[in-house]
Amino acid sequence: MFDNWFSSDSNDAISILKRDHDTVKELFDQFEAAKQRAQKKKIVGKAIEELKIHAAIEEEIFYPAVRAELEKDMMTEADEEHHVAKVLIGELEKMTGKEEHYDAKFTVLSENIRHHIKEEEGEMLPKARKLDIDFDALGEQLMLRKDELRRAGVPVTDEERAAKPRADSSAKNAGRKKTAPKTRTARS
Repeated sequence: MFDNWFSSDSNDAISILKRDHDTVKELFDQFEAAKQRAQKKKIVGKAIEELKIHAAIEEEIFYPAVRAELEKDMMTEADEEHHVAKVLIGELEKMTGKEEHYDAKFTVLSENIRHHIKEEEGEMLPKARKLDIDFDALGEQLMLRKDELRRAGVPVTDEERAAKPRADSSAKNAGRKKTAPKTRTARS
């Protein structure tokens, strides 16, 4: 049923990533079957949350642990696939769900992610499994980070991060009273 590099009941790093893949593929299937706008919007929100958390733990923990030992082109392509997904996620997050291209944009995201999963599960993860890495300890790190991200809120996309300083500074300035600059007085 499962290839020998994956165990569905293990909490090693590769098994955790594979379960994440299964979760988002199930959400993609649910979206395709959904008929009502509110149901689709809810599925999109959950998928985006799962994808953002998954990308964060891969980029922060898993990829750095395996990058030096795996083919450079494979890792570079994975980075670019994550980038494309983040762009689509950022665009979807700005949408209300009523736009003409909303469903199509999410479908393109799901197709890109399915392709990425196929490559990871077909090439990267089996090759990674052969490396001399403590995947149980790495899995613990992944789970701790996932829990932390869920508690703190899912990671923001690069697009959101770029927009945030402007929003934060204008919000701070909006509540401040303007005062004259303080000047120094000479003491006698």
